[in-house]
Amino acid sequence: MSVSLIRSRALLLAACGLFAVGAARADPHDRERMAAHQHLDTHFNHNHAYLERGYTVRELPRARVEVVRPGPGGEHFFFYGGVWYAPRGPGFVVVGAPIGLFIPVLPAFYTTLWVGGLAYYYANDAYYVYRGPEQGYEVVAPPDERGLSTQPPPPAPAAAAGNEQVFMYPKNGQSAEQQAKDRYECHRWASGETGYDPTASGGGVPPEQSAAKRADYHRAMSACLEGRGYSVK
Repeated sequence: MSVSLIRSRALLLAACGLFAVGAARADPHDRERMAAHQHLDTHFNHNHAYLERGYTVRELPRARVEVVRPGPGGEHFFFYGGVWYAPRGPGFVVVGAPIGLFIPVLPAFYTTLWVGGLAYYYANDAYYVYRGPEQGYEVVAPPDERGLSTQPPPPAPAAAAGNEQVFMYPKNGQSAEQQAKDRYECHRWASGETGYDPTASGGGVPPEQSAAKRADYHRAMSACLEGRGYSVK
């Protein structure tokens, strides 16, 4: 499946300061009802809450990504924040992650797991593997947990020298939730602008481009976060 089938461009705003976020527009009663239909995913100490499968919502989050399964009459799915939705009557039902489909970027909360030197990204009972900048992250079948580790393999000397961490400090009293949201959105924007993704092996770029692309990514990430009221180191 090519990334052209992922109809996300019209739904995601490139300007990092204007990215639309949030859950489906719902009145307070609906939010309370949604909270009663969440489960806490504690697998691999992921510890994040998601809507239960089978739960139906009337409207989707504005920043969702639409994914179409290739083939005649391809099924439509929608993805946001680690949750997958499918059309069901007048609304949308929460479903399991469809194996073989691609998303352009990971959810804000994920757990990285390793099988040998291959990274799996886990969220909400789903596993994703990075397939390169043209395709993004593929939903894959669960690997054998006996070979999984939460510890990355020892880095090669050249990779060890690179610093992937961006340290951000809120200057305007942003909450922890807002900080996570801002970091996620700025990561999406910086990665899209530079082609470098620090969550992928080698940044998802050829080795000879890694250092320059990493620097470009950090500059873009810093500019985005500073524009949202953070001090970046």
